[in-house]
Amino acid sequence: MSEQVTNKVHTLRTARGATQEQLADAVGVSRQTIIAIEKGNYTPSVLLAIKIARYFKEPVEKILPLPHDETHLHSPR
Repeated sequence: MSEQVTNKVHTLRTARGATQEQLADAVGVSRQTIIAIEKGNYTPSVLLAIKIARYFKEPVEKILPLPHDETHLHSPR
């Protein structure tokens, strides 16, 4: 099963008035990586997701929410 992570990086970045270059510099990646994340072509690693979350001072789950709520799934018995 392949799941895609949606993201709110573009929305948060533009609301903050930051450029893609500024965000890239702040989290230690290239501008092209930020472009790919914003377009949904690249899912960041856990480490990069945490850096982005810290930059925006938001929880990772708010920036990179799963397509459905995992809390309603039951664990195997």
